[in-house]
Amino acid sequence: MSDTSIQQQSQLTSGDFTAAENPFALFAEWFADANESELNDPNAMALATVDPDGLPDVRMVLMKGYDTDGFVFYSHIASQKGRELAANPKAALLFHWKSLRRQVRIRGAVSAVTETEADDYFATRPKQAQIGAWASKQSQPLESRFAFEQAIAKVAARYLVGQVPRPPGWSGWRITPLRFEFWHDRPFRLHDRIEFSRDTPAQPWIKTRLYP
Repeated sequence: MSDTSIQQQSQLTSGDFTAAENPFALFAEWFADANESELNDPNAMALATVDPDGLPDVRMVLMKGYDTDGFVFYSHIASQKGRELAANPKAALLFHWKSLRRQVRIRGAVSAVTETEADDYFATRPKQAQIGAWASKQSQPLESRFAFEQAIAKVAARYLVGQVPRPPGWSGWRITPLRFEFWHDRPFRLHDRIEFSRDTPAQPWIKTRLYP
């Protein structure tokens, strides 16, 4: 690695995030930075679940809110992830912000959002997205794209005027963290890794520095 590359990476890793004592506060700082630097979807996160045989599944979803209670996303209850979360309400998340050379890993228990939360968020979606939520049988076999377009047209005709209500099979989940890991790239793969852990949400965080 050239001296110039080392200097550039040192600039990227300026600021001693390892001094942080609260993972939610540190996440808020990093997420604010990502909103400034990422070209697309800084709220994109990989969501990992497991099927009944213990085989992992992972896919990208969009975080639609977070606070000290956890990280929220929305989807169809009957989707593959919805079925897997119903059977095993635990999940892992990964945020990767390439522009910042940072990633955050999160693991924890999963619970459903309230009906009011789901209604309030659904009402903010564009109407076409609301119609799509009614028309899609997410994760189920689809005979053709034309069949999907026909289903969309039928729903659009039904809700041509007025608001589109939230489908009964569409809602959200909240992942309440028991583990955070903050990772920041450093030259020569001598990365910074800080873990925050707790056994239950009621307990204080334990902070540990990890070898890269």
